[in-house]
Amino acid sequence: MKEKFENVTLVSKANVYLDGKVTSRTFFLPSGERKTAGIFLPGEYEFGTNEAEIMDVVQGSAEVLLPGETEWKKFGPGECFRIPSKSSFKLKIGEVLDYICSYIKE
Repeated sequence: MKEKFENVTLVSKANVYLDGKVTSRTFFLPSGERKTAGIFLPGEYEFGTNEAEIMDVVQGSAEVLLPGETEWKKFGPGECFRIPSKSSFKLKIGEVLDYICSYIKE
């Protein structure tokens, strides 16, 4: 996972979900690849996807229930998980989670 992204185009308006408990900002790499950088405040969440996503944990940790699985898995800094397109996943966040989301064209 990269620690720094250079020469990006940032969308200034924040993506705000669930009364501000989840926020992110969209940015584009020079190649046109779209990513978001954001945070989850502590809580339990369920999100759906249109596109496939890779979530990189920058700081904090999350327990994640991935689509089609029955066991929760814990992810911490430097780890990532993939969510298929047109699916949903659940998260349990005990401390602020800082993440980068990459959108994957399948």
